[in-house]
Amino acid sequence: MVKMAVIKEVKSNTQLIDETTLFLHLKAEDLSSDLRDKLVKLYSSDEMIESKKVLVVDDDIRNIFALTSILERHHMKVIPAENGQDAIDLLEQTPDIEIVLMDIMMPGMDGYETTRAIREKAEFKNLPILALTAKAMKGDRELCLEAGCSDYITKPVNSTQLLSMMRTWLDK
Repeated sequence: MVKMAVIKEVKSNTQLIDETTLFLHLKAEDLSSDLRDKLVKLYSSDEMIESKKVLVVDDDIRNIFALTSILERHHMKVIPAENGQDAIDLLEQTPDIEIVLMDIMMPGMDGYETTRAIREKAEFKNLPILALTAKAMKGDRELCLEAGCSDYITKPVNSTQLLSMMRTWLDK
């Protein structure tokens, strides 16, 4: 007899439902309407993200513009920061920011340092910080998580994947 275990990290009940249905090869139409609705919200509804304030930290204004365009189409309120210190200052001045998109490769204070500095403050202990980076080498995800990032996504950013990840982290 072969025993098997599947280990999957999930951040919300909705994501648990999603991963379980994928693993068991269940069709969405076979789920209860309540579970189906939760999956629809995870992948396509703006209900979990609209009107949320997001801090976008990136030293390249083109990236800030591109992310702002995506997020504002989904009715999010974007606050831009072009470096780590500005990000920390904006968080302190704007306590209702609900999620942070953090570029990792920035001059001066990089995303790792910035995230560590944010995590030192008790009020930001549970603030979702999503690392956005062009670095996609083995071990980079772990470095982001060790620095205190909540999750990791590579550039160029797939907008559907980013929005789904944001919905997951804002579904608390």
